[in-house]
Amino acid sequence: MNYFANAGQLLIAFVFGILVTLVVLRVLLQVVRANFYNPICQMLYKVTNPVLMPMRRVVPSWRNLDVAGIVLAWLLLFVERTLSFALAGGVPNIAGLAIIALADLIGFVLVLYIVLIIIRVVLGFVNADARQPAVPLVYQLTEPVLAPVKKRLPSLGGLDFSPMVVTLVIALARILVVAPIFDLGLRIGMGL
Repeated sequence: MNYFANAGQLLIAFVFGILVTLVVLRVLLQVVRANFYNPICQMLYKVTNPVLMPMRRVVPSWRNLDVAGIVLAWLLLFVERTLSFALAGGVPNIAGLAIIALADLIGFVLVLYIVLIIIRVVLGFVNADARQPAVPLVYQLTEPVLAPVKKRLPSLGGLDFSPMVVTLVIALARILVVAPIFDLGLRIGMGL
């Protein structure tokens, strides 16, 4: 692959990474019922509403889950993979790309949670000001995955090992769930 194709793939990954992050954060913040009046939530709603509101007419929500947001994130990853494969010189068939985009979406959410957990740990060390708009959102997003582990772990002198355990479980899920789905998409996409 030449230098321009590498640069193109980097730019594609960067732009689509930002777009997918915005959409996935909006979906996750709706799931945890984050404060709508938080400035970060307001920004996410303003940025994503022009695309998500028309999509919701076709793809309705299910309980508290914004299915249109999930479909939009999946479509963005589908387009990103299509462009990346095109720059590399070969595009798998649509079924393979759909499965690869699903693996990418699951992997993206898992990596996002690892980043959020690391941010939460750092915020705990530096005793961050809870009035900052990002601090309560990080805690709201990570608490549903950390709380069940906290309940089951014994107290070890005030140290909380739940972030380490959850991060390990997420890393294992990337290896045991995301990688096989991605490989299946490649096999189907390339006709192997």
